[in-house]
Amino acid sequence: MIDALIGGTLHAAAEQKTGQAGKPFVVCKVRTPMQSGEALFVNVIAFDKAACAALLALNAGEPVHIAGMLTPKVWTPASGEPRPVLDMQAHAVLTTYAVQRKRKASEAPAKAALDPLDDGRPWE
Repeated sequence: MIDALIGGTLHAAAEQKTGQAGKPFVVCKVRTPMQSGEALFVNVIAFDKAACAALLALNAGEPVHIAGMLTPKVWTPASGEPRPVLDMQAHAVLTTYAVQRKRKASEAPAKAALDPLDDGRPWE
């Protein structure tokens, strides 16, 4: 296995399932672009509650970055031409929404500290 960070778009909405032991998990497929112009699909499974929640909040086509353990495999479709495919167990998920939320949270204290001092007049 390889510890990796992948980026791409969610191919279809993530699905929540329940394992044999009754524990919930989430599966999805991420389409990642390659340099050749083709796309490589990554089959993702997540057990972490935060990672599961982040994946379930996304819709098909939305950008996502996922960190976790990556396993390369070969898939042979009905046409017979083998294609590479990756399986990933997600440990962390980063979305544009999380970045925007963190940015707003980090800017809020700075703005709060400056607002009371701003009287609207130019600096002289």
